[in-house]
Formats: sequence, C-alpha cells, structure tokens
Amino acid sequence: MIAEIDYVDDKGNGQAVLWRESTGSNPKKLRLTIPRTIPGESVEVVLKHPIMRKKKAMPEEILVASPERTDASCPHYNLCGGCMWQHWSYEGQLKQKTNHVKEALRSVGLNSDLVRDTIGMDNPWHYRNKMEFTFSPEGDIGLHEQGNYLKIIPLETCLIAGHNIVDAMLEVSEWVKEFGLKGYNKDIHEGLLRNLMVRESFATGEIMLALFATEAPDGELKVSSENLIERITEKFPNVKSLLWLVNTDWADRTQSEENHVLAGRDFIYDEMAGYRYRLWFDTFFQTNPVQAEKLVELALEMGQPKADEKVIDLFCGVGTFSLPFAARVKELAGIEIVESSIESAKRNAVDNDLHNTTFLAKDARLGLAEIHESFGFADLLLIDPPRFGAGGKVMRRIGRSQPKRIVYVSCKPDTFAVDIAELQQFGYSLQKVQPVDLFPQTVHVECVALLTLDA
Repeated sequence: MIAEIDYVDDKGNGQAVLWRESTGSNPKKLRLTIPRTIPGESVEVVLKHPIMRKKKAMPEEILVASPERTDASCPHYNLCGGCMWQHWSYEGQLKQKTNHVKEALRSVGLNSDLVRDTIGMDNPWHYRNKMEFTFSPEGDIGLHEQGNYLKIIPLETCLIAGHNIVDAMLEVSEWVKEFGLKGYNKDIHEGLLRNLMVRESFATGEIMLALFATEAPDGELKVSSENLIERITEKFPNVKSLLWLVNTDWADRTQSEENHVLAGRDFIYDEMAGYRYRLWFDTFFQTNPVQAEKLVELALEMGQPKADEKVIDLFCGVGTFSLPFAARVKELAGIEIVESSIESAKRNAVDNDLHNTTFLAKDARLGLAEIHESFGFADLLLIDPPRFGAGGKVMRRIGRSQPKRIVYVSCKPDTFAVDIAELQQFGYSLQKVQPVDLFPQTVHVECVALLTLDA
C-alpha cells in the first residue's frame, strides 16, 4: 500500500490519510502514523490489520524521498526513541519547527507573520549537558525503545549527549558487567540498578554522576561500590559529585529516599549568561546551555528591563532568568511551586551578590496573589511555564494585573498559543515570537515572545 505523507504530528511522526473500499457505498478513511518520514514523501507500507481506523506502520520502502532526507548518523537510530529526526536535514528540521509555531498561532487566530525563523545551532550534536539512562533487567544500560517503554536499547554511543557523559556512561556499563549486577525489572519490581544520571557543566567542566538503586551501597555491595569510586575518580577527575541514590518506589522516575555521597559533594557548579548556579541531582536546569543562553539574551532584549522597574518571574525555577533580570532592575520576585528550587534560587542569588530578590514557593496563581500584596505589581512579567502551559486562570490573573510588558518563554508552541490568546481580552498585543532550537534531531522547539499593553 502506498501512503503520501501530508504532515508530522506533535510527536514528530509522519501522517497520511488512506481511503479503502468498504461494503457500503462510501469508502472508509484510514489515518496512518508513519515514523521516520517527511511531508511530501511517498512510502510503501504493509498493514497487518487494515480494519482499524487509526494505525501505526513502519515504512517498508521510501518510493519518493524528500530532498530534505538524509542518512541517520547514530547506529541506534532504528530502535532508540531518544531522537527521531536524524533522517531529516537540519535545515528541514528548523523549517518544520518554524511552521509548527506559526500553525499554533494560526489555530487560535493570532498573526503567524510575527514568527521569525527558528534559531538553530552551528553544531546540532553532543549538545545535551544531562542524560538519564535506564538499566534493563539484565544490567544493560541505555534508552527506551521507540514506542516500547518496557524495552531498553543498550547503547554504544549517544550523538546528542556530551562526549564526557557518553564516556562516563560506558565506564559504568563496564563496571556493571564486571560485577555481574542486575538491573531493575519493572514488571515484577525486583532488581538493583534503576537509572544513571550524568550531568556536566560545559562552563565549569564539573560532572555529576548519580546512580539510582534499590539498595544502599553497603553490605554485599560495599566492594563493588568502592570499586566504582576508585575507577570513576581515577578516570574522570572532573566528577565532583558521585552519588548513590536509593529509590524503592514503584513509580518509574529518578527520585531518592536516601542520598549517599560516594565522592565529592552533593552538587556541582554551573554557569549561564555570566551567573553561577548550584545544581543538585533533582535541579531543573536547561539541558542545552548554548541555546539556553540565547533564550536569556532574547528575553532581556525583548523585555528591556529598566533600573527603576519591578519584575515578577513566574515559574522561576532556580533563577535561570531571575538573576540576569534582577541585576538590571530595582526589585524582582520569583514564584515557583517546587520548594527545593526556591531554596536554590535564594542561594544562587546570594552566591551572585544579588540582594534585591524575593522568592516564594507557591502555586503560580496563588503565588501571584500573595506577591501582589507583599511586593506590588510588576512593570514587567516573565513567564516560563512547563510543557502543559500556565493555564487560563493564571493567564487571566496576569492580564488583570496589567504589567506593561510580558515576556513568555515557551517549551511547547501549542500551549503557548492558547495561553497568550487569553491576554487579548485584557488589551495585550503580541509583538514578536522568536523560536529557538534547544533539541536538534527531535520535534521539540522553544520560543520567546513579547506582549505589550495597548496604550
């Protein structure tokens, strides 16, 4: 069966619509999801269950290839779910990301002509400063198979991770094999090793290596854990934080009930836009530091913070945007629901000799109400919500508070468009939108936008 690829969905998969004859007079519509394809391509697919209305199929053969098609570089590309667009030229990826942002604005009735071309990377490889790997029950270390969360693909390399991160991962893999350690089985909730997190500061060179396991590194594990300390500290002198974190929870996420510092400290230092940050294993920090600095530069350029102004930073995290803005204004208040992030933001402000900041650990909507009472209203509001957006209630509260300028930093165009559409009823106009590619070889795109209050 031949399928014509019309567009890609929000997960980066090609989409095609087929019509098949039925027993009635009207043909049946069949929507196909076809991974690793590009709009405009013709591909041959085989349907095992053609009666289904929605179906996923792998391309058997590319009959008419897009001029933007290229050969994937990674040996794990056909199985790994880490980055799905290696078959698409980088120029083509950037065009698609720009179109995605434009379409998101059009879908809510906003002017898509305000969207600039996506800012890409000079080198769209080895850009990640943090990776979370998973152990298979057999002890292999890798990433999840595309479309199969229970299957782990053992890795020989990773082309989007920093070189030192890959080397450290491979060293841990050798250690696991040498001692015959087993991974965690999610089906029966048994086994030792669950995850390996490696984060590296490209600015300071410091590395954190955190091993998540179901048991503490003592007793029968004492010899193997001491060997891990020896080989890591000898081969990777930049590892300033070597952690063994105990996680017995059934939930499949990198959390900890007991923290064991095997070597160094429990955090590393990183820098961004000239400011220094302390990062713990559970600290959220931008994973592409090169492009993240461009986000900060764009936010400052669009926001034009002034020395006599007050700024509110909503969803402030550990202060990634707060600190550069605080250095330029009279006062800044940051709001974030995660208490550990707020404690880090306070510490980071002090570390950078900034004493005009207030940080509040609170839900965004309730935090805004509290900050307005104690801090006052903002001249400039910065918002950087998670992927699901800020939501209508938060956006309407922002609109009613009437800041003169709003800078919105988004990691998902669709929720961004819905959020800013809420502000039109309060007299705000969208001025510009700049997409930035923080995740080359994937569907994700960030953007920075400026809204101003109509005179």
